Amino acid sequence: MQLFPKLLVLACLFLSSLAQAAIPSDLLKPLSGDDPDTRVAAVAQIAALATPEAARVLQALQDDQLYAAPDGKVYIVDGEQAYDPARGKSVPLPDGIDGVMVNNRLRSAVAGALSGLKLLAPERSTRLAAAQALQQSVDPAQLPLIHKALAQESDAEIQQILQVLIASANLHAPDAATRKQAVQDLADSSDARLLPVLQAMVDKGGEPDEAVQLAAIDTMGQIKGRVARMEFAGNVFYGISLGSVLLLAALGLAITFGLMGIINMAHGELLMIGAYTTYLCQLFFRTYLPGLQEAYLLAALPAAFLVAGLVGVALERTVIRWLYGRPLETLLATWGISLILMQTVRTIFGAQNVEVANPAWMSGGVTVLGGLVLPYNRLAIIGFAFVVVMAVWLILNKTRLGLFVRAVTQNRRMADCVGVATGKVDMLTFGLGSGIAGLGGVALSQLGNVGPDLGQSYIVDSFMVVVLGGVGQLAGTVIAALGLGEVNKFLEPVAGAVLAKIAILVFIIIFIQRRPQGLFAMKGRSVE
Repeated sequence: MQLFPKLLVLACLFLSSLAQAAIPSDLLKPLSGDDPDTRVAAVAQIAALATPEAARVLQALQDDQLYAAPDGKVYIVDGEQAYDPARGKSVPLPDGIDGVMVNNRLRSAVAGALSGLKLLAPERSTRLAAAQALQQSVDPAQLPLIHKALAQESDAEIQQILQVLIASANLHAPDAATRKQAVQDLADSSDARLLPVLQAMVDKGGEPDEAVQLAAIDTMGQIKGRVARMEFAGNVFYGISLGSVLLLAALGLAITFGLMGIINMAHGELLMIGAYTTYLCQLFFRTYLPGLQEAYLLAALPAAFLVAGLVGVALERTVIRWLYGRPLETLLATWGISLILMQTVRTIFGAQNVEVANPAWMSGGVTVLGGLVLPYNRLAIIGFAFVVVMAVWLILNKTRLGLFVRAVTQNRRMADCVGVATGKVDMLTFGLGSGIAGLGGVALSQLGNVGPDLGQSYIVDSFMVVVLGGVGQLAGTVIAALGLGEVNKFLEPVAGAVLAKIAILVFIIIFIQRRPQGLFAMKGRSVE
């Protein structure tokens, strides 16, 4: 006796689901007609149902699988099978059915409706992508669907986009009060794409109502101010990001050139070696440890430091140790070494660039100020540069090696007299600077493709940073790198990338003429 009530409840639930799945015939019938406006409106009304059945009808219309019978009913036909969306079940193939004609306007409306239905997807990423796609062009006919999506949306970022979409669609409403309210609702937006639309309303003949025009002018002013602040903050952030990259590239050079006086033209190739070591670590994890592939970068950091450091030690022991105090010969020798290293890499890996993918935890970004996206990879590099600088400072100021390095830098002969093994110190110092260059290569691999010419793009900038900051001065290197990064990012929009580089170079030449020691002078009684 208890089984019958349960069966009754299940039957009711099943019938109610069928009732919800079916689409009212009065919404479907206009699709078989000839009036283009009515057909487009019907597409919007069907999409507003936001049911799987509605998506199925629209998809069939887009795929030319929707057919109309002589009595005006529509069916989804797949081969010899017919499906009646008004009743939600399969039926025998009716006689005399013909395909529903789809012109470009209707096809565009269907594509927009299907895209809008993704606003109701369970995955946040799908809903966010659909909302961002609708920002390119929103149709007032999609308003019912957008309102429904907004009513059940819980994510604050997507809610804000949907609210802007509703206001944007209402800019063309027939009622002046609705248009004015829509203009005022857009005042909190940071989307610069709204400015041409609002400007068209302000221009002569664009908006007949004076109150709406005044509201549009006020909204444009607020959006422009917000966009300007966002651009300024973006330039500051990307200037710090560029400065961090320059700092990582120049920090090793600040040791080899600043503390040892070695003009190492192969420093850029040490960056390249660090980047290719990262690429090899990625390949190793992808081949042998696919489950830990996202952690390859953690293994690449010590690997790049060791590989680049060992290459640096080998260079110092075989070539550079014989050229101390002879800057011209050192420059020529290291330039030749740089060519050898580049050709070696071309021989092993080929001349084409290789791709080093960001781990998942470094992909994407965080949105601030309503529209400024701060990429995770650049945020990570900024933090990494700070950690490396602190590590170098601790090594130079709190370790025995750092004490010997400072002693040799200030007075090599006196350090030799008191028992400091200056040759060993030179080797370890050059290895340390080379290893730091390898770490810089790891960071550079996360910003773009890796190729044999990677280091050539940073060697000149690295020397400029070291010379401007002051030879052998860690604090000066940090300030110079960040300063050059900021100046470059603020000059590029005004003068262009090439003129910005030229202007910075001219500034450094003039600055060094007035202050040869750089921002900070080297301390010591004798600097050789």
